[in-house]
Amino acid sequence: MVDHCCLAEHASCIERVPIFNNLTKEEMQEIAAITTAKTFKKGELVYMAGEQAGKLYVLHTGRVKVSRINANGKEQVIRVVGPGEFMGELSLFSSLPMTDNGEALEDCTMCLIEGAKLKELMKKYPSIAFKVMAELSQRLEKAEHLIETLNLNTVEQRLARSLLGIAAGKKEMVLGMTKGDFASQLGMTQETLSRKLSAFQERGLIMLKGQRGIEILDRDGLAAISGDGD
Repeated sequence: MVDHCCLAEHASCIERVPIFNNLTKEEMQEIAAITTAKTFKKGELVYMAGEQAGKLYVLHTGRVKVSRINANGKEQVIRVVGPGEFMGELSLFSSLPMTDNGEALEDCTMCLIEGAKLKELMKKYPSIAFKVMAELSQRLEKAEHLIETLNLNTVEQRLARSLLGIAAGKKEMVLGMTKGDFASQLGMTQETLSRKLSAFQERGLIMLKGQRGIEILDRDGLAAISGDGD
């Protein structure tokens, strides 16, 4: 017996994902039929490196941190995933285990789509496969940019560029992750990040507000440090 209530709930979840947004209602119902819902508490692991997942994890509400641990036990934050985004896609196309960890930064609801069945639907609806490929291409480009940034830019340049990117033209912003995770994403220690933020504040470039709030006081000054200024 088909649970139409659950199907509707799952369809609502996958409607938010760009790779599915060109499907008809009937096609979305097919995706919903191979989908299960799951909730995760803040701090809970959604999946971990070494697992054989074989699922596509679609985030409905909340945020998830995707990271890796190197041989020295140091964490490198890869990205923070928000509603409508997905994780675990590499396990759909490879028999290799997961290579990163997914941790709930806050309480989350998620749609888990069975990988083997999703691949069958990709054959039926090639547009899904093409959109997954487009998303993976964008992530590869971001990863290559991150490697370039870490290798070629100073700590100050990385921080200035990131602050301008997060602010996205606004004067005030709130970091969407802890300062420890933010530091990891920038390839520095939390102590170094705190020192550089304080130095930027002393120079009149920014004003720190609470734990995660930052006000941009001198956008041109930050742009000059980042190397993107005139």
